[in-house]
Amino acid sequence: MKVTVEVSARHVHLSREAVNILFGKNYELIPKRFLSQPGQFLSEEKVEIVGPRGSIKNVAVLGPLRKKTQVELSITDTRKIGINTLIRESGNLFGSSGCEIIGPKGLLKIEEGVIIAKRHIHMPLKDAERNNLQDGQIVSVKIDNEERPVIFGEVVVRISEQFSLACHIDTDEANAAGIKDKAFGEII
Repeated sequence: MKVTVEVSARHVHLSREAVNILFGKNYELIPKRFLSQPGQFLSEEKVEIVGPRGSIKNVAVLGPLRKKTQVELSITDTRKIGINTLIRESGNLFGSSGCEIIGPKGLLKIEEGVIIAKRHIHMPLKDAERNNLQDGQIVSVKIDNEERPVIFGEVVVRISEQFSLACHIDTDEANAAGIKDKAFGEII
C-alpha cells in the first residue's frame, strides 16, 4: 500500500487556557494554511519554547484548540534546549517532560506535555479495511528514493473516519531519508 509521507516540523497544540495566557483572553488563532488532516491548520501565531539549556523561537502553533497543551519536538530540538523526554503517540502526555512557552502576552509553564511524536500513519477506515490494518497496529514504511532509501520501523497506524491518508515523520527522520517536504512510501 502506497502512502504520502509528510514532514511534521516542531509545533505546539494549545488549550483554550494556554491561548488566553499566551495571546490574551478569548484570543482566536488565525488560520494561515490548512494541513492535510481535515480541520487542522497552521496558524499565524508563533511561540518560544524554553528548556533548561536554551530556547527555540518562532515555533508554529497548530489549530484547532485541544483539551491539553502539547509540544512536539524532534530529538535534536530536545537536546538543544536540554529537555529529556520520550517518544510518544500524540495525546499520550502522562509523565512526559514540561517546559515554558512564551507568547506575546505571557508565559506558560507546563509540567508535562513535551513529546517527540512517534512516527504514525493517519488512515481513513475504508483504507484500513481494504488493507486489513487495525488501529494501533505497528507497521514499517519503505521510502525508496535514489539518494537515501530507508525503511522506518515502529510506525503506528491510527484509524479514523476523520483522517486523510498520510504518514507523518519528524524533521530528524526526514533528514535521515533526504526528504525536504514530502515523499511517497510503501507500507510493508
